[in-house]
Amino acid sequence: MRCILLWGAILWMYSSEIKGLQHVFVLHGKDLHLDVEKPVVLDKKTDFFWRFNTTNYVGKISYNKEIVLFDGYEGRADVFGHNYSLVLKNVQHNDSGDYTAVVTGGKEQRPAEYKVIVQDPVSPVNLTLTSSSSDSCNLTVTCTIVDLNISRTFRCDAHNCSLLEENLSTTDMCSSLIVYLQQDTVFCNHSNEVSWKKSTKVLKSQCDTKSGHIDANNTIVTVCVVVAIIIILVVGYIHHRTKQKNTRETIENTVYAVPEVIRTTPPVEQSPISDASPTSTYSFVRPHTGPNGSTEARSKALPESLYAQVEIHPRS
Repeated sequence: MRCILLWGAILWMYSSEIKGLQHVFVLHGKDLHLDVEKPVVLDKKTDFFWRFNTTNYVGKISYNKEIVLFDGYEGRADVFGHNYSLVLKNVQHNDSGDYTAVVTGGKEQRPAEYKVIVQDPVSPVNLTLTSSSSDSCNLTVTCTIVDLNISRTFRCDAHNCSLLEENLSTTDMCSSLIVYLQQDTVFCNHSNEVSWKKSTKVLKSQCDTKSGHIDANNTIVTVCVVVAIIIILVVGYIHHRTKQKNTRETIENTVYAVPEVIRTTPPVEQSPISDASPTSTYSFVRPHTGPNGSTEARSKALPESLYAQVEIHPRS
């Protein structure tokens, strides 16, 4: 029913645009305040009225500033004589319509005209996120109100997010539901002219969670590979050092045989007294110096030295 009333108000708005009326939106249950912007001059033959639609009168101001409120508005409306403004308290949906300030007496004047639309506050909005792809950060945002929902898909990476569809809003007879992206945050806004509700989600944080799992898995794999390489290098180094050590120990423990000389002839018996070379004995041999030969011997040269080698045989 409220949407039907609003639809009627929208038609009034369209007609008022043709007439050049000023639009005023007011929240249901609030006060409506209408001003007169053009100057008003009254005399004894003229009166000032606030009129609702075409036949209902709200209040009257006479030449002497006397104020009169008509039936149905006493206690819930005020008309001010110094500026001719109108205040309507606790407006209801049936208060939506045309409000006209009229100066009567002779030729009718209209110093102010308004198209008033009373609206209810919008309902809260529910925003949900679902992943539409397992291998990329494609997120579907769904905005839901009481009798309407819209969905939009966004693609995010490590740096930013972008919209995959162009249509961002939808409008029913009562309100507008809009989805828009600002940096890495998506907004779902349900609003009309007098109220709004919104819900937000940070898309990048959702993608960071997914990419965080992927990065964690990649980190684990990388760490395992690095550890395996280090273990292989350490084992190879230990094996190489052990092989070198074993080779050195083998060389140090090797016994080299001393070649033996095989004698083919029996050794010459040596003297037990000394292993030194045979002792050489020197002897001077002179000729016989008898009486007959002494003179002759003096006249001759000294005897020559004779050398003889004497070998000492060991005792038996």
